Amino acid sequence: MSLAAAEEVVERLRAAIESTGAGGFGGFAGLYPLEEGRFLVASTDGVGSKLVLSRRAGRLHDAGRDLAAHCIDDVITTGAEPLFLLDYVAAHRLDLEQVAELVEGAAEVCREAGCALIGGETAELPGVYREEELDFAGTCVGIVDRDRLIDGSRCEPGDVVLGLPSSGLHTNGFSLVRQLVGDGDFDADLLLTPHRLYVEDVRELRANADVKALAHVTGGGILGNLTRVLPEGVGVELDWESWERPPVYAWLAEQGVEEDELRRVFNCGIGICGVAPEAPAGARPIGRLV
Repeated sequence: MSLAAAEEVVERLRAAIESTGAGGFGGFAGLYPLEEGRFLVASTDGVGSKLVLSRRAGRLHDAGRDLAAHCIDDVITTGAEPLFLLDYVAAHRLDLEQVAELVEGAAEVCREAGCALIGGETAELPGVYREEELDFAGTCVGIVDRDRLIDGSRCEPGDVVLGLPSSGLHTNGFSLVRQLVGDGDFDADLLLTPHRLYVEDVRELRANADVKALAHVTGGGILGNLTRVLPEGVGVELDWESWERPPVYAWLAEQGVEEDELRRVFNCGIGICGVAPEAPAGARPIGRLV
């Protein structure tokens, strides 16, 4: 699709969405105002092509963890507490053991986050999915008081960027990883480390700092995601040598992935960025706003 065609489609999508009364796009989760100065917060996502390797490695339980952590981490970037998760499993033909592994993995993370897994849906779609393949998606809903909302609007030059370490690749960049792996064997421990859940990390950070913004580092890398939550005219300078990357990034470099592509596609070892006026004790400063 050409850039012009893509822009036209985006405008059509925006018009359709705005016709429902919604506005303000580009964040990690959507806000719906309630009475008494509170917002419902919601985000939908999936595990993506990581599922292909997870199935091959017999690690669908971890893929379930990936889904719940990804969706919940999106919601907490607003300062919200997660309330519940809904999931959706679709496949060429459902294998009930695989479905159970996915849901059990998601439930494990939900318990850690204090988030109820209140239901979901399954579907067999042989005309859509290839044999043996499946998909797993979910929606997380949370709640936040207006005076606890984090939206990035207070960010200004001079603020410190804080990095919360990732566990590995999380759930992004696996189209490229699958090309590198091909049909051969691969190190599942290295490549399929589950997506980290940041609920407790964010609570601790907020208890010790005036957190003005939070960015979940997913597709698009650190800069691509952090700039989504910053006011217009505010930029970022990162010290890329200020943290240690998980071993999987050395493996990617050995496979010929250039540094620019690593930074553009992957989280490079930082799963969530926070912005605060100064770094509290024990936090990891990785850059500044300019």
